[in-house]
Amino acid sequence: MISIDELFNTFNTGNGFWNPVLWLIAFVIIFLIIYIIRGFGNNSYKKGTGQTQVFLSGNPESDFESMHVKSSNLYWGWTESMKWIIDALKSIHTGNVSDYVLWFVIVMGVLFLFVGLI
Repeated sequence: MISIDELFNTFNTGNGFWNPVLWLIAFVIIFLIIYIIRGFGNNSYKKGTGQTQVFLSGNPESDFESMHVKSSNLYWGWTESMKWIIDALKSIHTGNVSDYVLWFVIVMGVLFLFVGLI
């Protein structure tokens, strides 16, 4: 039978300590504190009413298409300035996994050579 002394025995890892019972007690106390704080919340929430609508700084919500900001608009300046490299990357993009593995092996080989020479 395990004694109480053995349960509270601390395992020293060199960087800290590990005691499962103390961690369990800490999690229970944290959970209780969170549950008590949650209990002070407002009980007047009603599902399916205006309370569930998204807040858009007081602006009315309209259809998705008129509110959606497309990434082509958002990143237009970046894609225009980097068009030469994006086109080069699109030309070598094949969609074949074995090509990506080959590039990975080549890059790793170059990195290992570079690190080995230093």
